[in-house]
Amino acid sequence: MAQVMAGVRILEVAQFTFVPAAGGLLADWGADVIKIEHPVRGDTQRGFLNVTGIPADPNRHMLMEHPNRGKRSVGIDLSTAEGQELLYEIAKTCDVFLTNYLPSVRQKNKFDIEHIRAANPNIIYARGSAYGDKGPERDIGGFDSTAFWTRSGVGRAVTPKEMDGILSQAVAAFGDSIGGMNIAGGISAALFHRDRTGEAIEMDVSLLSTAWWAIGAGMDIAMESGVAMQARMPFSGGNHGNAFVGNFTCSDGGIINLSTLTPGPYIRDLFTHLGIPEAADDPRFASVEPLMANWQAASELLVDAFLKQPFTYWREHLRTYKGQWAPVQSMLDLVTDEQALANDMIFEVEPSDGGAPMRLVRGPVQFNHEPVQTTRCPQASEHTEPFLMEIGLDWDRIEKLKAAGAIA
Repeated sequence: MAQVMAGVRILEVAQFTFVPAAGGLLADWGADVIKIEHPVRGDTQRGFLNVTGIPADPNRHMLMEHPNRGKRSVGIDLSTAEGQELLYEIAKTCDVFLTNYLPSVRQKNKFDIEHIRAANPNIIYARGSAYGDKGPERDIGGFDSTAFWTRSGVGRAVTPKEMDGILSQAVAAFGDSIGGMNIAGGISAALFHRDRTGEAIEMDVSLLSTAWWAIGAGMDIAMESGVAMQARMPFSGGNHGNAFVGNFTCSDGGIINLSTLTPGPYIRDLFTHLGIPEAADDPRFASVEPLMANWQAASELLVDAFLKQPFTYWREHLRTYKGQWAPVQSMLDLVTDEQALANDMIFEVEPSDGGAPMRLVRGPVQFNHEPVQTTRCPQASEHTEPFLMEIGLDWDRIEKLKAAGAIA
């Protein structure tokens, strides 16, 4: 894939997924991302033994691979004066400083904006946080399950009113990955701004703001109308006012989603594909106005039609339907989805254990129709010595830093 960020160096002092995901995307795009990790513990996420109940192999830790592919890892203890001074030396060689540590930690270990800017006034300072860098809760941490899913209203919106409580976030790092793309986009804009004006700016993205943007259309409607959208209990059939929008159960329990928001041009096409072409001549359904008025009767016809054939039949048969629809799939179904594969949405990296290649999901941006070419997530502190020598440290100083416990 085109290395649009070639020549840009990112200094990342971050852990878990939210902010490192931004670094992973920028590495995909060609940036040199230097990930600073504690020389003993590394990124805290490396210690996760399971992810939502699924065991994690330390040598094939997919929750580390997803946000950290393509980076170099340098082990520095930022609680030491020697480690802090070394960080400033690295910062002088970088275009962007990227962090998700809380303000109190940034101040304690002297890598908040005033410290980094003292070393490099031209560096872009990018922060990721749970709730934003202003206000009374700026020093409170959070994860995507709290800031993105629960507090933001997302969890409530996808939970039907009939259910007790709210649905739990079922996908690991859901908001983290979306937020990482927001940060990567913000950094790209900040670099463009610096190139045009010479101004290095500071930027912020929070998980809460990520969620609010993701549900922004619904939020705007809620603020204007006073009504908050909320999911309904699952059922087979069309939505109120439009029978051509809804989930429909097949004979074997599979589900087809119809999302034909403007049904008028597709009335005859859909009824014909469903084996009931005569319905298109019924005055109740022949044009869009009566179809919407008689949506319940139309929905019943569609429900009955879908129940006559299995999921695989409808998935193939509806390929020629001109309206909008989709098969309801699981994550494992996506692995063999021919359209996803045709668009290089999966790529492989070689693991550190020498085993079979690991498959990863590429970011949503593709340049020149080219697949991602990158490397695995680094092992903790894997590149400490060669990188420090690259920026000019001699072996004697590296040995002194090691002896002081400042580096791995």
